[in-house]
Parts: sequence; structure tokens; C-alpha cells
Amino acid sequence: MVEVRAVHKSFGSLHVLKGVDLRVGRGEVTVVLGPSGSGKSTLLRTINHLEKVDAGRVAVDGSLIGYRRSGDKLYELRERDVLKQRTRIGFVFQNFNLFPHLTVLENIVEAPVSALKRPRAAAERAARELLARVGLADKADAHPEQLSGGQQQRVAIARALALEPKLLLFDEPTSALDPELVGEVLDVIKDLARQGTTMIVVTHEIGFAREVADTVVFMDDGRVVEQGAPADVLDRPRHDRTRAFLSKVL
Repeated sequence: MVEVRAVHKSFGSLHVLKGVDLRVGRGEVTVVLGPSGSGKSTLLRTINHLEKVDAGRVAVDGSLIGYRRSGDKLYELRERDVLKQRTRIGFVFQNFNLFPHLTVLENIVEAPVSALKRPRAAAERAARELLARVGLADKADAHPEQLSGGQQQRVAIARALALEPKLLLFDEPTSALDPELVGEVLDVIKDLARQGTTMIVVTHEIGFAREVADTVVFMDDGRVVEQGAPADVLDRPRHDRTRAFLSKVL
């Protein structure tokens, strides 16, 4: 489903991604761990072309993201074509990014109606089903400011699901939450995993990684240092840098 090959990304003189390779199979959950500044969030943003790669390539479901190939050359897609690709890749940010002036229902309906041109009535029915799925059926008419952080993040997940994406990306979805609210968001993500949703989750929640991930990836200094099954990476890490990181977070 996802193939990241030899991806480099710099911001000015700061080399953030240094030849990253990553493969994610259909229906798999990959959890990406690593210290702050290791390139985890930038990696996610290159997968849906919120950040353009400087070298290498990203493909999702067999299609290059952000580019088209003609012979041996790559040409950047027009913005409207990139936006169409993004409708197949759901992205859940750490700070929710809900529209404050819209109700919960309107937040979820907006993208299917505007980007996919779905009839509003059908989009609203689907949105109510998604709200029930994340345990917020009674919050359709509320505004984001009336919700807890955990509830807002669950709305953000429902909003991402409304486009029926092939892939879901989570960028530290619980880092902005009070500790007692973390569980309710992780439970929704676990349920998605049980249903076979393909996901890449950047998180510091080691227990979640151990329980849900098919593959754990440890990044440091813009590189994938180690990857494998949760039991191997978390319990028997091969690399000194992985051991040092885990000793501080476990």
C-alpha cells in the first residue's frame, strides 16, 4: 500500500530526512517511534505531499504521490491533482484542526461535499454513522469549543474517515491530550486496526505500539535505524540508539 524509497528532505541547511525507506502492506499498522526532531512528522507529510521530497519517491496503492512519470523523468502534478490524491490519504493531526465556526456534523460533511461532490444529504447520513462509530452520536450539533480534547480528536478521526481513504496517517494523535483522555482516542484507533485499516501512526505510546502494530519503526536523525515486529524492536532492539531511547520511555 505504501512505498517510500530513498526519500530526502531538507529545510534550508537542515537535512531532516536522509534516505528513508519504508514499506507498509495493505491492512497493516505501522507505528513510528523516535525522539523529537528525528523526522517522523516530516516523513508523514511527504507521504501525502504536504512536503515535497527533494530526492526519492513515495507511492501509495501503486500511484506516485505528487508526481507523474514520463519515460525516465518525473513531473510534478498540478495542485488540483495533488488534492485529488490527498482525498485517498486521511491525515489526523495532533492539534485536531477542526473548523471552529462549523458544527461537528458540518466539519465532517465539508470535505465529502466540496472535494468529492457528494450530495449533502448522503454525506450527512454517512457523517452521523461515523460519529456513532467513534462514540459521539450525540455531539453532531455541538461546536468544537464545546468538546473535550479527546472528543475533538475523535471528530477529527471521523472527518478523515469521511473521505473513505485507502490510508490513514496519524501524527502524534494523543500528544495534545490530557492523560485521562488518551485512552478514548487510542481505543478508536485500535478499533480501526481490528477492521483492517491501513495506518501509519507516529506516537510515543509504547503500549499502543506493542498491542496494535504489525511493524514498529524507530527513527533517529532523519534515518530509519531499526524496524521489525513489536516484540523484536521493543523487547530485543539491536541498535544502541534504539535501546537508549526505549530506556527513557519504558
